[in-house]
Amino acid sequence: MHSFDFAIAFTWEYDFDFVDAIEEKLQSARLTTYRVSDYNVKEVTEAVKAKKLSFRTFLDRASDVDDDYLELTKLLNKRKVKIFNPYDKVHRSIDKASMHLEFITAGLNVPYSIIIPPHKYKTDLKISVEDLAVLGRPFIIKPCNTTGGGIGVVTGAETLKEVLDERSTFDGDKYILQQKIYPKIIDGKRAWFRCFWAFGKPICCWWNDQTHIYETITEADFENFHLKKLNDITRKIAKLTELDFFSTEIAITEENKFVVIDYVNDQCDMRFKSKHQDGIPDAVIYEIIEQLKKAVIKEIKKNETK
Repeated sequence: MHSFDFAIAFTWEYDFDFVDAIEEKLQSARLTTYRVSDYNVKEVTEAVKAKKLSFRTFLDRASDVDDDYLELTKLLNKRKVKIFNPYDKVHRSIDKASMHLEFITAGLNVPYSIIIPPHKYKTDLKISVEDLAVLGRPFIIKPCNTTGGGIGVVTGAETLKEVLDERSTFDGDKYILQQKIYPKIIDGKRAWFRCFWAFGKPICCWWNDQTHIYETITEADFENFHLKKLNDITRKIAKLTELDFFSTEIAITEENKFVVIDYVNDQCDMRFKSKHQDGIPDAVIYEIIEQLKKAVIKEIKKNETK
């Protein structure tokens, strides 16, 4: 049997640079790596099934978006392989309706929201103009489980008709109607942040929700603008979801209220800023990869002592 320290499954065309960087970092630490993508997923699944191939750790960036990867993930899970972002925890965490209620229970600030059932199972929607008035105008319409890249999200909704029209787009999905949050301005920047939970460590960035441009948060920023609460909130979300790697969006309002906007995004867009204007700062990606490397080494050592 061929065994590798780490494998990554990915299906997005823009993931190649991220995967290259991971393999370079891990291999420099004398860890063996393997990549699984559309060109070999069926072959790898058969090899794992036949016990000709095995992995000690596995980062799954594919099975929740492509069913072709599900069998492999289930096989590895059955064999007690350490899966970063296991499918069952991802499936639970990306449901905005469930997370909305869990965040409130955990004491996190979230926008005022109305959760509506799937159109497929309940065509009649009992929601009044008065209910919408509480949200304010404009408001946000989001499908609860269809995630990534703003798919299906309407950021400037004004009417009940838009709600009725939109909910049939993904008719098997619940929808969440959300109050629009307006951030304060700090040092000329919108106080909007994307925070990553990276294998045991929170890593937060400035992120402009209008331009999607990232900037690193300096130590001086954390101190001068009292931003350390971003790390605390991200840790709390990690504890709730039990995920190894995800991002969340947090805004600070004029009242200095830290509000979690986009709850959990498990398929983080890991394009490098050096190659894409709206990419993540390269140093942040390398810090995330460093955390991944530590997590892989920790897992291997744990298994060696068993």
